[in-house]
Amino acid sequence: MARRTTKTPPPDDFEERILDIDVVDEMQGSFLEYAYSVIYSRALPDARDGLKPVHRRIVYQMNEMGLRPERGYVKCARVVGEVMGKLHPHGDASIYDAMVRMAQPFSMRLPLIDGHGNFGSLDDLPAAMRYTESRMSGAAQLMVESIDEDTVDFAPNYDGQEQEPGVLPAAYPNLLVNGASGIAVGMATNMPPHNLGEVIAAARHLIRHPAADLDALMRFVPGPDLPTGGRIIGLTGIRDAYESGRGTFKIRATVSVEDVTPRRKGLVVTELPFTVGPEKVIAKIKDLVGSKRLQGIADVKDLTDREHGLRLVIEIKNGFNPEAVLEQLYKLTPMEDSFGINNVALVDGQPLTLGLKEMLEVYVDHRFEVVRRRSEFRRRKRQDRLHLVEGLLVALIDIDEVISIIRSSDNAAAAKERLMERFSLSEIQIQYILDTPLRRLTRFDRIELESERDRLNTEIEELTRILDSDAELRKLVSNELAAVAKKYGTERRTVLLESAGAPVAAVPLEVADDPCRVLLSSTGLLARTTNGQAFEAGDGKRSKHDVIVSAVPTTARADIGAVTSAGRLLRLTVIDLPQLPDTAGAPNLAGGAPVSEFLSLETGEEVLCLTTLDESSPGLALGTEQGVVKRVVPDYPANKDDLEVIGLKDGDRVVGAVELRTGEEDLVFITDDAQLLRYPSSQVRPQGRPAGGMAGIKLADGAKVISFTAVDPSADAVVVTVARTEGTLDGGEQGTAKLTPFDQYPRKGRATGGVRCQRFLRGETGLALAWAGPTPARAATSAGLPADLPPKDPRRDGSGVELIKPVSVVSGPV
Repeated sequence: MARRTTKTPPPDDFEERILDIDVVDEMQGSFLEYAYSVIYSRALPDARDGLKPVHRRIVYQMNEMGLRPERGYVKCARVVGEVMGKLHPHGDASIYDAMVRMAQPFSMRLPLIDGHGNFGSLDDLPAAMRYTESRMSGAAQLMVESIDEDTVDFAPNYDGQEQEPGVLPAAYPNLLVNGASGIAVGMATNMPPHNLGEVIAAARHLIRHPAADLDALMRFVPGPDLPTGGRIIGLTGIRDAYESGRGTFKIRATVSVEDVTPRRKGLVVTELPFTVGPEKVIAKIKDLVGSKRLQGIADVKDLTDREHGLRLVIEIKNGFNPEAVLEQLYKLTPMEDSFGINNVALVDGQPLTLGLKEMLEVYVDHRFEVVRRRSEFRRRKRQDRLHLVEGLLVALIDIDEVISIIRSSDNAAAAKERLMERFSLSEIQIQYILDTPLRRLTRFDRIELESERDRLNTEIEELTRILDSDAELRKLVSNELAAVAKKYGTERRTVLLESAGAPVAAVPLEVADDPCRVLLSSTGLLARTTNGQAFEAGDGKRSKHDVIVSAVPTTARADIGAVTSAGRLLRLTVIDLPQLPDTAGAPNLAGGAPVSEFLSLETGEEVLCLTTLDESSPGLALGTEQGVVKRVVPDYPANKDDLEVIGLKDGDRVVGAVELRTGEEDLVFITDDAQLLRYPSSQVRPQGRPAGGMAGIKLADGAKVISFTAVDPSADAVVVTVARTEGTLDGGEQGTAKLTPFDQYPRKGRATGGVRCQRFLRGETGLALAWAGPTPARAATSAGLPADLPPKDPRRDGSGVELIKPVSVVSGPV
């Protein structure tokens, strides 16, 4: 069955109105209204306080809620609700996102919110606002300081029921300090953060010198100071931005080359570019390694924690140049990023692109206006109070008459009229007198009122002086800025570099098998040099600290051996050792690494010397504490990392080991009872590695060997002995020392007794230290600090000279 429908006619009084509009005009108008709303109400900051409306409303509302730094935290959801309900007619998500950013120390150079809870990271989102808590930071308090003293204009909120500030007083240049970013319609802003102390210094200079040019201001603000640190490469783009408002600069991660394992170097990242998180870097590195676009990386570990901060460890495979790998990382990963500066902000309601000087001028002018209005407000308040105090003082002079007039009046209005007529006071003063309780009318209160009157007069004069003098106003603003910088200023985090330095692309990715030398210091540090150069100790080329006790020429990809006091030879891979910078003079082993990071030593075992594994050499010569000598046949299997080079008897230990160069050297034993024995190494027959050696020196009862070395008989050599005083300990003696030419001691046969090398003084019980070798001889303390030796003494068995510093080790040139 079909249903009929009828159109109900409009009532008689209805007048149909249809307006014809042009679609183009409507779209243009609507678009302009939308663009205007986004530009002025959302995306762009005000150049005076550096805040967008949502940030300004959050800070203001938190101040109204009393969430100051000394108060407790409250739920972020409560703050968001107050801001959204009273001031910001938008969604809670946008308000909470703004709050989170204001609390993140990696987003803001000077955070405005003190957050408690999970406020996210560069890689992770924050917890929901029902879980996090917040309060104002000290910096946020500075933004609203004196806002209740008529310093800024207020306007109705979106529904007209509340009042909100159009701008905050801003006790520091927040726009430059914390930067800003936002995308409006047809324009965008992107400003990097800066150092508070530097920005305030520039603002104070501009206050003193309004005509200062950009170069003068850049002496104080050389460039951005990012919350995450890093290194800015190239300053040309920064100057362009400070001049025109637009520019670009590159940010690089802060990376150091370290020994991350005993046998492997690594790149340790402690700072990343602004807005770049470690997980983003790790993901990119793994993707590049998987696609074989990046070589030389063994592993990536994120060791970041709250105590040590960011620490991203990138392990480098042995044989690869860490600097070359780092250059690839800069090129292929977010470890190098670009930042485009676009300084767009609102000035007098208009979006403008500002340079450094313009931004500072806008802020300084705003601060002048704030301080002027604050001073006028304070003066007005003090004048009003002074008016009341002066009236009360007049009444106190004739208090009996005042009371009589009040008691005889029919009512309060009559009393007021009679008092005004009698004392010629204003209505406000008389009303204050009538409202004052009798207990306030004592003699003591009169003294207090007179003191208050004098204080108010002084303060009014001071405020008037500020308002009447532009110089005083400028001075006050400058001093207040200096106080802020002193309290909240921090050291610069970002390093500014003119360029990235020499290109590393020319450095081969893999380390070449170039000649080098491996060095062992007296404090147990190992390192390798960049070449095979020999270093002479003396002639102004002494290392700043430590003594090199052993050095061997080798190549970067070779293996060497380390001979220990337990009679073991442990294999070392040269490429695993830290490389020292190529500097003039003796190398400084402060850049070396402890032996324990490369070798596993037993308790009490120490490394005595380094040796090449060249089987064509004359081999090793060893001397033990019990007087055993041995020459080792150079037979070092490549498949073994731990070799026994002497069979030691129980209780015996190796006291000296040396690699023979020619086989013509003299072997030298020195005992603790000051006996020195010297004979040619040819008197010792080479033996296989497991052999126990042969008799090297005949020892007296209770004596032991303290030094064993090999000396070229044709070289200019010396013997250094240090006597031990009764009651002192081994390993660092401040007794007497003697330095004697080596040729003063005659050669004798193997396994015989030696000749006396130092005569003991009263109280000296034996030698604590001895050494024979080529000149110049160098001595050091147990801490590796240089120590002086006495001049040469031609007497073979003379007594020693008292030392100034305790000596623990002696060595010669390497």
